[in-house]
Amino acid sequence: MRVGIVGATGQVGGVMRSILQERSFPVDEMRLFASARSAGTSIQWNGQEIVVEDASTADFSGVDIALFSAGKTTSLELAEKVASQGALVIDNSSAWRMDPEVPLVVPEVNADQVLNTPKGIIANP
Repeated sequence: MRVGIVGATGQVGGVMRSILQERSFPVDEMRLFASARSAGTSIQWNGQEIVVEDASTADFSGVDIALFSAGKTTSLELAEKVASQGALVIDNSSAWRMDPEVPLVVPEVNADQVLNTPKGIIANP
């Protein structure tokens, strides 16, 4: 699985990285994205240094799942673009929660809704 984290340098992005490692999520390739200010910095992931990419200019082709933790504005600007490049976007901001074409999924309650993603985006509270 090729995973990207948008907002990777923030606190929630760090927790996402930790949880993926702790739970041995099957990550074949990890890509990290953040603002232009953080782009170019490196973050340790599974024993390797990964250079953070500028989310606003990056090509997300090849990413299977993009985890968004960069806030509403970034999600509104980038999520549809990233989904159109083939990634399933899972967004934890408030950006898509009221969109009727974006399922609001709480795994313990309605995990089956992940199969219903017309925009390629899943909202997660």
